Amino acid sequence: MNIQVMVLVGTRKGAFVAESDAARRRWQVRGPYLAGQNVMHMSYDPRTGILFAAAWDWWFGSRVYRSTDFGRTWEEPAAGPAFPADSGEKLEKVWHVEPGRPQEPGVVYAGVEPAALFKSTDDGQTWQLVESLHSHPSRKEWQPSAGGLALHSVVLDPLDTKKIGAGVSAGGYFRTLDGAKTWHAANKGVRANFMPDQPPVYPEVGQCVHHVAMAAGKPDRVYQQNHCGVYRSDDGGASWREITGELPSDWGHAMVAHPFDPDTVYVCLGVSGYQHWMPRARMAVYRTRDGGQSWQALTKGLPQRKAYLNLMREGLAADTLDSPGVYAGANTGQLYHSPDEGETWRAIPALFPPINSVGAITR
Repeated sequence: MNIQVMVLVGTRKGAFVAESDAARRRWQVRGPYLAGQNVMHMSYDPRTGILFAAAWDWWFGSRVYRSTDFGRTWEEPAAGPAFPADSGEKLEKVWHVEPGRPQEPGVVYAGVEPAALFKSTDDGQTWQLVESLHSHPSRKEWQPSAGGLALHSVVLDPLDTKKIGAGVSAGGYFRTLDGAKTWHAANKGVRANFMPDQPPVYPEVGQCVHHVAMAAGKPDRVYQQNHCGVYRSDDGGASWREITGELPSDWGHAMVAHPFDPDTVYVCLGVSGYQHWMPRARMAVYRTRDGGQSWQALTKGLPQRKAYLNLMREGLAADTLDSPGVYAGANTGQLYHSPDEGETWRAIPALFPPINSVGAITR
């Protein structure tokens, strides 16, 4: 059986797909699809074979497109997620599309700006606002981060369909244990000191979550890349402990969990919220293999001089081959891949528009 790897690349000017075999040495790039649109995120639903793209343009606004042929053609949406007319809010962007679990056929979630969660029960054709989170009592305390007030991380427990987590910038992490009837702030132990020289502050809400990833095989273990450090929770987000450790910065956007090993996670860092490029202008992907007790800088094949680039919050991905490949897409258009879990890196032969997101399909 021939194994195929596809890397989904969402950019400010369209969607692309890079394809290779299991060796991941030679790549073919096709696209752009949805040309000219700002594609914030792409995701694949293995239950149906549908590929989703959250795209935005000045004319049509933000909508979720669907493809059933791995991106070669796209269905024009009849309508995108939209706030009720009486809400007084206008949807600005769809940041993230998350297919539901095998136990909930047809269910797809979308995180949007201004921060809210939408749910579809018909494979993304129509959408309903999750009112219980939208009306959370703490919402008045949520504030836009530099990228806007966005709900960008949707974390689904694979074993219990009643458990969902949502990351908001800047509002914090919220979770439901009863199928979205009620939501609870889950930020215990997470800092929110955004200004230089500000002492550590640990409020109930208001943290600037940048990305959240669930550990493989351990639904109660969740990792978080935050504006103020890297964190780990072993109780589903009820409490967190900081694992920034010896990392050269506590600020970064991108994070991806290893597809099989719950102790392994990857992050990319920036200097700070004011200097959005790699520390010392050297590109590195950082990996922990012990749940955050220690970190290793992975740099072989990545630019080590004058690397004034950054990864956005969806800029890291991993495939599911026996030796997982890791993918890093930069906001300057370069897409790097590692066939050996980050030990060595090469550039996929294309210079893309600024990359918003990367994702990986193995089939």
